[in-house]
Amino acid sequence: MSLVDPIADAMVSIKNSDKAAKKGCICKPASKLLGRILEVMKKEEYIKDYKLVKDGRSNLYVIELFGRINDCRAIKPRHAVKKNDFEKFEKRYLPAKDMGMLIVTTPEGVFSHKDVKNKRIGGRLLAYIY
Repeated sequence: MSLVDPIADAMVSIKNSDKAAKKGCICKPASKLLGRILEVMKKEEYIKDYKLVKDGRSNLYVIELFGRINDCRAIKPRHAVKKNDFEKFEKRYLPAKDMGMLIVTTPEGVFSHKDVKNKRIGGRLLAYIY
C-alpha cells in the first residue's frame, strides 16, 4: 500500500487518537515537513511533545497528546496566499476569528498564520487545526 499524502494521513491519525482520548499516537512515514508541522503544533500547545524514532525503514513520529484538538486536517490543494489574503482562508477553514490556526509554509520555514501575518510574508497553506 502506498501513501498518497503522508501529511493528511498524519493529521487524521492525530485527530482520531485525540477523539478516542488516547495519550499518544504514531505517525509514519516521518518527514522533515511533518516534523516542522509538529513543531508548530507543539509551540501553539496543541500537542505535548513528539519524538522521531529511527526504525531503519521510513522512521516514525511518536506524539503525546493533550486532548485539545477538535479538528485538524491537511488543506488540499495547497493554496498560495499573499500576505494580505489570510482573512479569506481563516473564514473558510476556522470556526471563529481567534480560534485555531492555519499552518503555512514560507520560504523562511513553517509557521502559524499569526506569525506569518506579523512577519508580513506570504506562503502556501498546509493544514488547519482548532
